[in-house]
Amino acid sequence: MITLEVRRREFPTPGFACVTLGGPAVRDLVVAGNDQAVRLFFPREGQTGLRMPTVSNDAWIAQLLLWPKSTRPWVRNLTIRQARPADDEIDIEFALHGDSPMSAWARTAEPGTPAGIFDIGTMYRLPEQVDRQLLVGDESALPAVLSILDGTPPTLATEVYLEVPTRADIRAVETPAGVRVHWFSRDGADLRPGALLVAAVRDAALPSDRFYTWVAGESWLAATVRRHLVNDRGVAKRDISFFGYWRLGRAAPG
Repeated sequence: MITLEVRRREFPTPGFACVTLGGPAVRDLVVAGNDQAVRLFFPREGQTGLRMPTVSNDAWIAQLLLWPKSTRPWVRNLTIRQARPADDEIDIEFALHGDSPMSAWARTAEPGTPAGIFDIGTMYRLPEQVDRQLLVGDESALPAVLSILDGTPPTLATEVYLEVPTRADIRAVETPAGVRVHWFSRDGADLRPGALLVAAVRDAALPSDRFYTWVAGESWLAATVRRHLVNDRGVAKRDISFFGYWRLGRAAPG
């Protein structure tokens, strides 16, 4: 369990916030890969401090649930966008969804506000001797995809499909020569999040030889893309990593 504090907050696009957390305890975090995930602990509205679990194993959940909500922090799973151990800092980017507790905190957290993290590892698993990859993600997976691209070598041919809420959330991304990024925006259309990505992947001219796929975001999106690749494209299940970060219509527990 690592306790830090907010150092600054920025808004890269209208639908995203980037919160920089810092403190000497950043040095206790071992970043294992480019989609390093953490559980983020942050105060509820009205709480002046942050009560963190005292155990650094799965028993923290039971400990947390024994506390009354008046002293219990919110907990959400997020990806570190960038880590700068030399500066004792990490950046965490948030897709802003309405007035959810996490979005409200990300919009308003001021320097000095406490926050904590607990390492939960990485999920990006590029097989050996694979020289092509497909990355697919909605707005909740955008920080992880961008972090993966930070570590993508020029020799790895990469097709990226990203969906964001509005055209204003599309941003310039510096990538190696072998990377092509395809952006899609819903722009207020009555579309299920991920529907544009599913259609794009179905229509894509994907490699006929072996490639690796990493897909994440709303649960239906991740499951549907995997099912299409396996059933319609003949992709081996072992070459697909898929993760449902959230489920439409269901709030995160807390």
